[in-house]
Amino acid sequence: MAYTPRLKEKYSKEILPALMAQFSYTSPMQAPRILKICVNQGLGIAITDKKFIDNGISEMTMITGQKAVATKSKKDISNFKLRKGMPIGVRVTLRGNKMYEFLDRLISVSIPRVRDFRGIGDKGFDGRGNYTLGISEQIIFPEIEIDKVVKMNGLDITFVTSANSDREAQSLLKEFGLPFKTK
Repeated sequence: MAYTPRLKEKYSKEILPALMAQFSYTSPMQAPRILKICVNQGLGIAITDKKFIDNGISEMTMITGQKAVATKSKKDISNFKLRKGMPIGVRVTLRGNKMYEFLDRLISVSIPRVRDFRGIGDKGFDGRGNYTLGISEQIIFPEIEIDKVVKMNGLDITFVTSANSDREAQSLLKEFGLPFKTK
């Protein structure tokens, strides 16, 4: 029997029927779902020291379970001593089972480790059903050993959904267990 992630199973058995009832969809294909999760980390300090990119790639690979790639600058900016093609960040795009595994670890382990946590804000929606969550320190992930961290870096996690509106996307993410702030 093939392995199925816990949240993937939860989506088909609990979340999909709940969303169909809430938004009165006639077909399960109308219900929103998470298409991919993009994790991005900007490392502007890498302009002066290239080893920060290697550290970022190894940390991001540990966090997501998938090999990270360096992002390169698109143009020259003389004020920042930036040349076109220089590595300035790290990114990973997760789909399928790895996406659900990462989401499960994020919700159940990493977010509860944030200091003074009062819920995630609902300002990160883009109007088309996608949500971006900013994390200020990468040490909330249990895969990162605090003793080996060279520099504290934040990262952005973008949930790309098939939802048509922010309200549908927020309902989908709430059903998955993302702890949004209550007003």
